[in-house]
Amino acid sequence: MSLPPLAALRAFEAAARHQSFKKAAGEIAVTPTAISHQIRLLEEALGVRLFDRKPRQVVLTQAGQELYPVLRDGFVSFANAVDAIRRRKTARGLTVSVLPSFAAKWLLPRLPDFQKRHPDIHLRLHTSAAAVDLASGVVDAAIRYGRGPYPGLVAQTMFRETFAPLCSPMLGIQSGDDLCNATLLHLDWLSPDDVTPTWERWAAANGIKGLKTSGGISFSDDTHAIQAAIAGQGVVLASPAMARDELDAGLLIMPFDQHLDGHPYHFLHTGRGTNRAEVDAFADWISNQVAQLPTAS
Repeated sequence: MSLPPLAALRAFEAAARHQSFKKAAGEIAVTPTAISHQIRLLEEALGVRLFDRKPRQVVLTQAGQELYPVLRDGFVSFANAVDAIRRRKTARGLTVSVLPSFAAKWLLPRLPDFQKRHPDIHLRLHTSAAAVDLASGVVDAAIRYGRGPYPGLVAQTMFRETFAPLCSPMLGIQSGDDLCNATLLHLDWLSPDDVTPTWERWAAANGIKGLKTSGGISFSDDTHAIQAAIAGQGVVLASPAMARDELDAGLLIMPFDQHLDGHPYHFLHTGRGTNRAEVDAFADWISNQVAQLPTAS
């Protein structure tokens, strides 16, 4: 592009906006003589006069009136683009992928503490059970449930999940016989393995015979299963940690002390990247939250 010098264009835009060489000079931090010189260079480059110079003021010519709004809008666009880049640089962002149920039942109630401790970090939660590529840089870290290992990633163990029968107190479940007469609620696991919590495994581990483990209602999301249990629709084999608020409020009870151990939750990241400081801050905060748990769940 064949354009006049930027300094000359900037001097003209300021002088035209203020209708004063002196005020333009004060804005740009140069002398009025320097402004006048730059505008003369611009006029020579264009071959037209841009100002009529009068004893106490300068007035735009027709050519100046045509040029001014174009330059004004251009410099506003420059300023907006530069400000946006500066804001992105100073706003520390962190994107964490979290399992939907874990986000709803465990993480979200605790997030105000993170925001209080790190008000300069803009946290984005990506709720999904699908695999994410942390090396891509789209997501900085993830919280996942499973045995592992996680090759190429830093895996910080949070806590091992446990599962126990939970139900509404209105069902009056107190014994194995009561449970055998109750409706059982089931969870559909995407990748079942040898520690997947099922009613069959729980009954076998606790010597309860006659439990009809078929039938009932199955859910793909444990938050929905917990809501069904609260409504008295049956007994769910779920995580006490994910239902802590409902248990504390008396909406659910845990009629049996026996638990099934599951896999741990892990906080995963690459250990590198431009957001390493933000990832480390979140990892430290997670460790602090886990240390405050009353039990390892």
